[in-house]
Amino acid sequence: MIEFQNIRKTYRVAKRQAGFMNAVKSLFSREYETIHALDDVSFRIDDGDIIGYIGPNGAGKSTTVKVMCGILTPDGGTCLVNGKVPWKERSTHVKDIGVVFGQRTQLWWDVPVIDSFELLRDMYKIEEKTYRRNLDELTQLLDLSELLKTPARNLSLGQRMRCEIAAPLLHDPKVLFLDEPTIGLDAVSKIAVRQFIKKINDEKGTTVVLTTHDMLDIEALTERVLLIGHGKILLDGSLDELKKHTSTDKKITVKYTGSTPEISEGMKLLEAKVNQVTISLDPNVLPVSAAIAALASQTELLDLSVTDVSTEEVVAALYKEYHI
Repeated sequence: MIEFQNIRKTYRVAKRQAGFMNAVKSLFSREYETIHALDDVSFRIDDGDIIGYIGPNGAGKSTTVKVMCGILTPDGGTCLVNGKVPWKERSTHVKDIGVVFGQRTQLWWDVPVIDSFELLRDMYKIEEKTYRRNLDELTQLLDLSELLKTPARNLSLGQRMRCEIAAPLLHDPKVLFLDEPTIGLDAVSKIAVRQFIKKINDEKGTTVVLTTHDMLDIEALTERVLLIGHGKILLDGSLDELKKHTSTDKKITVKYTGSTPEISEGMKLLEAKVNQVTISLDPNVLPVSAAIAALASQTELLDLSVTDVSTEEVVAALYKEYHI
């Protein structure tokens, strides 16, 4: 269980204008700006949950993860992860957690991946039987057999990220923090990583905190989403609740032959192509069935699809609503 209560974290950042004279002035007199990375943030995550933690760049996502990992000490508030205060009990706390930072590596660059794994085994004091069992399982699930003998510097980004995700799971952590784990991966690698995360959550009950800008990761994995902006938790709920918060509109894509259908009340034209239109529909004004009937009465329909507003559009609308 993770309990995050009234956490505050600020940074003091030096600022100056461009130019040589301003650089000289800054040697004697500097201007500083106080950044409130976390401003009275509170939430609770139960064991076995997969949480999506979203927000724009600079919103406070990585700072939150670093506090929960014990890397950063907050200015105020309390945080308990599995009953431990992360920054006060680091040596025991790290045995229960695994961390992947998409833009930071935990593999030694010039040695084969298997050597990095064995160094982690010694650091975490993992029993040989547990290490071998986990290594064999991770190798199979993440298709690492051809990568273990290769130095990290010779791996592609997708190959390296699969190894990065395996590394913190060698010691059976209870909580896994994933900060942009699919950044830069191709579609096949992303699907493999998502399936793997879901599998370890289902089979081992591993709690997963996922920060990402890829909304397909959120849709595929999470049941609950936390939205952070300006260092504050702005929304906490399921993805469906977030969608309802922003809009109940439907998106209708119509392929037709004949005359172009006219837009009725409750509809808004989003895109028009040759013999195809995409329409936003407010079902509170015009029911979906009535909208389809109105379109069919004006032209011959070849194909029609009705979908909800995409997750990307929902998140973009939330960012706009909260000015983040």
